[in-house]
Amino acid sequence: MMWPNIEAMSEVIIDPDIRVAQTLPSEFYTEEFHFTEQMEHMSRSIQFVGHSSEFTSDMTPVPHLESVLKQPLLRTNLESDKHLLANVCTHRGMILCHEEKNGKSIRCTYHGRTFQKNGKMKNMPGFEDVENYPTESDDLPSLNLMHWHGFEFTSFDPSLELESILQPIEERLGWWLKDLNLKHDATRDRKWEINANWILYVDNYLEGFHIPFVHPELNEALAKDGYSTECYDHAVLQIGMANKDDVCFNIPDDAIDAGKRVAAYYWWIYPNMMMNIYPWGVSMNIIVPTSVNTTEILFKSYVQNPELLNVGAGALLDKVELQDQYVVEGCMRGLQSQLYHRGRYSATHEKGVHHFHMKLTR
Repeated sequence: MMWPNIEAMSEVIIDPDIRVAQTLPSEFYTEEFHFTEQMEHMSRSIQFVGHSSEFTSDMTPVPHLESVLKQPLLRTNLESDKHLLANVCTHRGMILCHEEKNGKSIRCTYHGRTFQKNGKMKNMPGFEDVENYPTESDDLPSLNLMHWHGFEFTSFDPSLELESILQPIEERLGWWLKDLNLKHDATRDRKWEINANWILYVDNYLEGFHIPFVHPELNEALAKDGYSTECYDHAVLQIGMANKDDVCFNIPDDAIDAGKRVAAYYWWIYPNMMMNIYPWGVSMNIIVPTSVNTTEILFKSYVQNPELLNVGAGALLDKVELQDQYVVEGCMRGLQSQLYHRGRYSATHEKGVHHFHMKLTR
């Protein structure tokens, strides 16, 4: 069976009306051409760096951003100033810092060039007779490091406004954010490598349709009714409700969700970041595409109420993750079939997936 070439298709690949729309064509998950375009676009989107509580050393490489941005980066502390610098020596391109460490300056182990922790070149042996040296090009380039309630983000696009992108979270959870005091718990960090395209992982995250079929334990932890999905310009929110007597948020009377027994707020931020907010704290899921058919999944935990870690919907992260990986890898095998091209959306349950696919193909 021969399928139409994507380039020959209508400009509108995903119909805005979910009731008649077809899902993303399989080529977007399987062809190198589309993957290259997706990665170029991703480098200009908001990317998660980390949380201030985990950057306790003077210099900390950020390896997951190297895969996404194709740029080794170094997060530094210089007294009260924080910087995100190119982790590449401006002399011959040597990686400067391979692991987190403390020190007064950044020193290249290849030829001894040193930099201040704000990126300014400090010294270079053997360059005494070089003319017009040093110049600004000898300093380490930097990216904008954006701060939001202790979380840090960056992008290659300096025009992106973090406040605008995260405004829906501010509006929904301002009561929770004002008392936020999270601490990174490295013992709960996880890294998985899966044999699937990154889009498939996001697709799966953006719908609760599969929960009764794939996650029996999570299904028991969530109330059978009340699961909802809301779409915003740069985000999708899914809300899971708690069963009677199970742990839930203590929501003030003047909040949007006042009177509701919310077990978890699942926020997806376009294109590859998930902020899962539980009564115990936050699980950040970072999706790192490594090839057209492989993806790295990072979990980072930031804890505020450790006594709640093992109860409710937020206690099942590892088991739920492995169940998700099983179906995502199964879908990847199926999408490579010559007998499948695209399907249809559930207008009731897959609004988030439809929203993602429209943004991805614009």
